[in-house]
Amino acid sequence: MKHILPFLSVILVLHAGFTARAQGRTVSSDTEWRKHQVVLANTIEAEYIIRVGDADNLNFGWPDDFDPFCGRMTQAHPYPWDPDPADLPGFDRILLSSTYRPGKPAPCGGDGYSEAYDAATSKPVSWKIPTTVLRGVAIQNAYLQLFMDDFQPLTFCSKFQLLINGKRFIEGERVLNAIDQTGPVGKLVSIPLNEEYFGILNTGEGITLLIDEATGSADGFAVDFVRLLVNRRRENACKGTIRGRVLVKDNETPIAGAQVFTADKLTTKTNTQGEFVLRDVPTGFEVISAAATGYADGNGAADIGEGEDNPEVIIYLEKGKTAQFNNKQVNVGEAITLNNILFDQGKAEIKAESLPELDKVVAFMKANPTVQIELSGHTSSEGERAYNKSLSYQRVRACKEYIVKAGIAEDRLVAVGYGPDRPVAGNDTPAGRALNRRVEMRITRL
Repeated sequence: MKHILPFLSVILVLHAGFTARAQGRTVSSDTEWRKHQVVLANTIEAEYIIRVGDADNLNFGWPDDFDPFCGRMTQAHPYPWDPDPADLPGFDRILLSSTYRPGKPAPCGGDGYSEAYDAATSKPVSWKIPTTVLRGVAIQNAYLQLFMDDFQPLTFCSKFQLLINGKRFIEGERVLNAIDQTGPVGKLVSIPLNEEYFGILNTGEGITLLIDEATGSADGFAVDFVRLLVNRRRENACKGTIRGRVLVKDNETPIAGAQVFTADKLTTKTNTQGEFVLRDVPTGFEVISAAATGYADGNGAADIGEGEDNPEVIIYLEKGKTAQFNNKQVNVGEAITLNNILFDQGKAEIKAESLPELDKVVAFMKANPTVQIELSGHTSSEGERAYNKSLSYQRVRACKEYIVKAGIAEDRLVAVGYGPDRPVAGNDTPAGRALNRRVEMRITRL
């Protein structure tokens, strides 16, 4: 938590040690950090990199040998500060909710940044990311990267929204709202974009990005730059190891066999002591999630630097409730195969025979207004894995869109395509392959 006066003199001393320092080493081809817009092709990190905003740590500069793309956190910097008129709107300045009102009581208190509110410069703005270079490109993956400073939703009850072309990007919001970035420090966070955005990117028409806060919270934040990585070469990123534990909230009992996963679905399971290890995770802020039958999903934020020496991540899961679905009692955290969700071969249009089952999901969510679910698509192992993952995502996305159109808020459900990665039977028989081709609903919170 920030408090301006007690820490300001200390921070100024720290600041004096690293302003206007040299750039230092970098693993990236993105080295012209003073430029406010950069478009690069065939780089070390990705086939394409598009950056908006100069990379200068909010105009405070970097310590010697600091690499913002290699995931170490910056040192603390002073605040408030005067925005540089040469910076693009919305970058390198303190931002607050577009509905923030100075002097209005904040239920969860406020941070030091909110004291520096300026009606002329603190309102969030939409950033335009040019994508002309992506016109017609075959996109296998895409990541949004933010060098973010002082997001504290867990402390100040903030609810950040992340909009792409005016539409909420729910999975991205869940990442931002799981990070509690205490103190005036910056660090890189990478958020994978869903496949639904690939077609938008390769039109070459550009996209707009807006980060705002929905409640009017007194939680000031800042962004140094935004990057779009397309066809990321993950093997070339700086990487670190995450170790952690999954425990029951309140009594800290270890949870064995919990599924642990990153935002881009790197997964593992906990051992009998509730311990897990994730290796070769790209550096930066990473939200680590955990799921287990009988428990609501939980998150922990990992601060990842290169190598093995990273802070332990503790994820607490809260014991969940049960509910009735399709005349059966189901537990939070439990995955249920939805019956008769049918598609023509190789297509993602929902067949009419599927609608009664999806209507049951709608009725269930209306009867349980706090429930949140994950819809997941699964295939057998026949054919190419990448094609199967894509098709499974397109199919569950169609299911999600049907449910949302029926009146369910979009932020209550996510769609994930696992393809052949999570079989429930062998793929060596027709019966096993049929079982693996399925759509599941998992209750993540109730």
